[in-house]
Amino acid sequence: MDHSHHMEMNHMDHNTTTAPAHHHSATSASHSHDESMDHMMMMPMTFYFGFRNVELLFSGLVINTAGEMAGAFVAVFLLAVFYEGLKIGRESLLRKSQVSIRYNSMPVPGPNGTTLMETHKTVGQQMLSFPHLLQTVLHIIQVVVSYFLMLIFMTYNGYLCIAVAAGAGTGYFFFSWKKAVVVDITEHCH
Repeated sequence: MDHSHHMEMNHMDHNTTTAPAHHHSATSASHSHDESMDHMMMMPMTFYFGFRNVELLFSGLVINTAGEMAGAFVAVFLLAVFYEGLKIGRESLLRKSQVSIRYNSMPVPGPNGTTLMETHKTVGQQMLSFPHLLQTVLHIIQVVVSYFLMLIFMTYNGYLCIAVAAGAGTGYFFFSWKKAVVVDITEHCH
């Protein structure tokens, strides 16, 4: 059988800008390969820095030039920043949309045998409400974006991995500083 359609690459050439190839051997019993199997065998399993023939999420979205990689870097960076902003934005919306607030008091032992009253705030949200529907849609978007970022990182392309990490860090820096920090002074496990 002619297997010339398989891409051959020299693994000793470290100056290449293409994704490393992973070879597979065909058995004499079965020579039938479909494109997805050939593609799956060509997926890099180690980190590399290259910008030729880098597929980004979809088979039609292939990076082949340094300019395309720069554009992809910026887009992935912004997607990671958006993801961090979405997480913090959802928390803020949740705090603003809480409709029922209850205060529960319960006695707790105090110093020298005294009893203190500790108050806890319980908040709730109605299931069939616009805020809950909005939170559900935003949650779906957040999950999809998080899986996209994971799959981009799993390309093992060093440039794209750096874009994911740098975008997540930048997004956290810009959005999380306003995040409310709750400190429980009754917590004794510090």
